[in-house]
Amino acid sequence: MRSWLFAPGDSEKKMSKCAESAADIAILDLEDAVAPDSKNEARQILRDFLSTYDGDKSRVFVRVNPLDGPHTLADLAAVMPARPGGIMLPKVYGRQDVETLDKYLEAFEVANDMERGSTQVIVLVTETAESMFHCGDFKNAPRLVAMTWGAEDLADSLGASANTEPDGSFGFTYELARSMCLLGAATAGVTAIETIQADFRDLDALRVRADKVRRAGFQGMLAIHPAQIDVINEAFTPGEEELAEAREIVALFEANPGAGTIGHNGKMLDRPHLARARNLLAAADLN
Repeated sequence: MRSWLFAPGDSEKKMSKCAESAADIAILDLEDAVAPDSKNEARQILRDFLSTYDGDKSRVFVRVNPLDGPHTLADLAAVMPARPGGIMLPKVYGRQDVETLDKYLEAFEVANDMERGSTQVIVLVTETAESMFHCGDFKNAPRLVAMTWGAEDLADSLGASANTEPDGSFGFTYELARSMCLLGAATAGVTAIETIQADFRDLDALRVRADKVRRAGFQGMLAIHPAQIDVINEAFTPGEEELAEAREIVALFEANPGAGTIGHNGKMLDRPHLARARNLLAAADLN
């Protein structure tokens, strides 16, 4: 789940391009990408697309509208018969929203002869000020496979005029939101996904940012344009040198099972280094 590409749910052409892209996950959007007056039409277009899609539906998610508005149930009623692989829930205030969504999804799964619990969930956890205080509450939340964060809606929630500094970097509060998402995902044992980069033309900046957040612990990133996908996939795929070093570290500890620390390339390694090496190799196997 390295790359998550959005496409508006009211455009069959863009949804098709998204689903056929190299993105690991395609997100068909009924929320921000669709105007309020076009929601009903978009639901039908999206449902028709999914119903006739003959690719791997497990990698196709739908972003529904938030639970604090009037559209969520109508979104689910429209798309669940077409059996999407997952649902993205925006503007999540806390764990109770995931539990509410779980109940809705179970009802729709039963009604459509789907396996109970088969529809996965990713949540956007920092889009309101209140939600920032609940990022660590999602351990064992039903269906949850990933957490991501958002800076634009958070700025609106705070009444901020901007979420970036003059140099283009995120301001302190938004860096905090990123960190809270990462900490929350680690606590919940799910995948942490970085938010979008709005300037899809600046691939060099995207590469720098993707490398930065991967080093911090994120395992993937949202995208708004197909041009971003190759950069994101490459950034979140371990390179051969990294993998070779990880194998060396694992082999060293296996050869010295009683050792607490081991010297390697001029550095002292301990058990956390071994855990990171094993995690890196496991992630490479998944990719």
